Amino acid sequence: MTYAIRSAQPEDGTKIIEFYNRVGGETDYLSFGHDEYSLSAESLTQVIVQMKKFKGTCMFLVIEGEEILGIGTIDSSSKPRYRHVGTLGLVISQSYTGNGLGRVLMNTLIDWAKTNGQTEKISLVTRADNERGIALYKKVGFEQEGTFYRDVYDGERYYDNLSMALYL
Repeated sequence: MTYAIRSAQPEDGTKIIEFYNRVGGETDYLSFGHDEYSLSAESLTQVIVQMKKFKGTCMFLVIEGEEILGIGTIDSSSKPRYRHVGTLGLVISQSYTGNGLGRVLMNTLIDWAKTNGQTEKISLVTRADNERGIALYKKVGFEQEGTFYRDVYDGERYYDNLSMALYL
């Protein structure tokens, strides 16, 4: 497999929305399901333009040709007291999991955060039963900080979420 990792560009908006709406139906570990990603392509394009103005916010795409295989983000608050914390998001298409893309993308995000001059802590929230994700997060240095009990409801049952963090 040959792939590249690059920063999201404004012209990627439509493809990113299509990717999120597709992968939302591939796993229950995301905060949205199939066709539930709420931003429009136009709104996301504006978000990408704006994120380039903030030191603590980024979006990286894993691409093969024109196809998006995964997306990684770090988003920091604009509030001065919380700017040092970046919240991480990571989505890999199910057909490409198990190929090391998640780890490569995580390392790209961590390296970016170490050099942006702002981020001192990367936090994330994941479902407590997301064993593969938790194993990846621990491999790259994340530690569990807490548990949010009965935090997710899928219409049938409740799930706990874990809060994890990496201090840079």
